Amino acid sequence: MPQAMFDDPDGMLAMLRESAAGFAVQHSGTKSLRDKRASAGDLDKQAWKAMAEAGWTGLLLPEDFGGAGLGMREQAVLSEALGRALIAEPVAMAAVFSGILLAKVSPSEERARLCTGIADGSVIAVPAWQNPSKSSHAGQVVATATAGGFALTGEKHFVDSARSATDFLVVAECSEGCLLLSVPAATAGLAINQRPGIDGAMIASLSFAGCEVPASQVLSRAESADALLEAPILRSRLALAAELAGIASRALEITIAYTKDRVQFGKPIASFQAIQHRLVDMWSDAEFACAAVVNAVETLEAGDVRAAQLAVLAAKARAGDAAFSICRRALHLHGAMGFTDECDIGLYLKRAINLNATLGQSEALRLQFVELERAA
Repeated sequence: MPQAMFDDPDGMLAMLRESAAGFAVQHSGTKSLRDKRASAGDLDKQAWKAMAEAGWTGLLLPEDFGGAGLGMREQAVLSEALGRALIAEPVAMAAVFSGILLAKVSPSEERARLCTGIADGSVIAVPAWQNPSKSSHAGQVVATATAGGFALTGEKHFVDSARSATDFLVVAECSEGCLLLSVPAATAGLAINQRPGIDGAMIASLSFAGCEVPASQVLSRAESADALLEAPILRSRLALAAELAGIASRALEITIAYTKDRVQFGKPIASFQAIQHRLVDMWSDAEFACAAVVNAVETLEAGDVRAAQLAVLAAKARAGDAAFSICRRALHLHGAMGFTDECDIGLYLKRAINLNATLGQSEALRLQFVELERAA
């Protein structure tokens, strides 16, 4: 079956895949998704703790903070395996995005606390950086200087796992440009409003009404948000692409198994040429998605920033389209039962739709690709 294939001389990547497979046996992804939907939850804390103990939440963090100090090759393999198992914890945002964001800021006690906590699972630090509107500054979080630090006013949207978060990494505007601040979830004046996403996971918006943040919790200052967010967004998109490729591959496997078992006119439907044609198309899409992820990882490792940006945009767009189209066709091949809640293939489709929209739909990423390519 399709899989991201990397050179693995020391067997590290194989061990990661085996570890994820064993984890999935103990922590069912489909059961967790259904439980979250039923309880309006946003994160399985027991599963997150187990992931931290396995070293996954700190995979990209330096060893000085209790992390594994590994790279995007290992992260891509892990994310792909989590996608295959439909383990829908916010690894891309609460581990990859937050970890890369914190790794880029200057050393401080607050940074050390957050990094160490992310690695051991005691801290769930969630990025809050998306504004209410791209076309207007209305509602954006503004940091106003006070005697002891800053007061925050405004909103941030599309925040993952807000109810379970211990801290938020907030990007705010100020008179000198942009700030990155650590804001504990229990801070006075901070309100969390959440709604269910298409896969049942909760998506939140944060409202800040004069939240007082001491100067010790200012993690970084920059001229613009782009300077802070470029690296975290790039690597998080790549992790999402790998997860989507895993979803696509596993959805294909489930469908092949079903068509071999489903009998019509005295034969398994997998023996019908029309079905075989569909399965081959799905297989091709999954293979191309995995290949795009491998290409993006290797290009990123080569160190050419612009080439890496193009490769990651292509991988996220390719994997997003592949996961959605494969899951949609898989639903069709399952027939009427595919639309029932008891059938897992529907959960794969909903998860694919959710991740495809995270950090840019495929169409938007292709436009960014063209714009960046023409800018050369």
